[in-house]
Amino acid sequence: MIAETDLSVLLKNLNPVASSENFVFTTLPADKLTSTLIKAAKGMFHEREGTTLILPVVAARQANLQYEGYYRCITCEVHSSLEAVGMTAAMSTALGKAGISANVVAAYYHDHIFVPADKVDVAVEVLTSLSN
Repeated sequence: MIAETDLSVLLKNLNPVASSENFVFTTLPADKLTSTLIKAAKGMFHEREGTTLILPVVAARQANLQYEGYYRCITCEVHSSLEAVGMTAAMSTALGKAGISANVVAAYYHDHIFVPADKVDVAVEVLTSLSN
């Protein structure tokens, strides 16, 4: 499967799909990471100040971790290239105009956008409209 780089093709085939699960963003020192947390994480990023984990709410609660807000993950099912130009900007601009924060994570096959859980339906509509 070849990853797509053409912005018009990417947007036409975006196919945003929302998860049914709520996620949270939390952070802790790298030396406090456990294999259980790593396995549960939807995403992880090491920063100088600590390690950010994107976790299902249940996993964060079980580990007694602090977090603010609930997010849902929207996966854009088009196979986007990491070399594609403009896709993240188009999505975040459209969501921003709708008053929706967008926390974008680019993975090897797809882009994933974490939006406030209570705005996920509107966010999917906004992203779907980009295919027109």
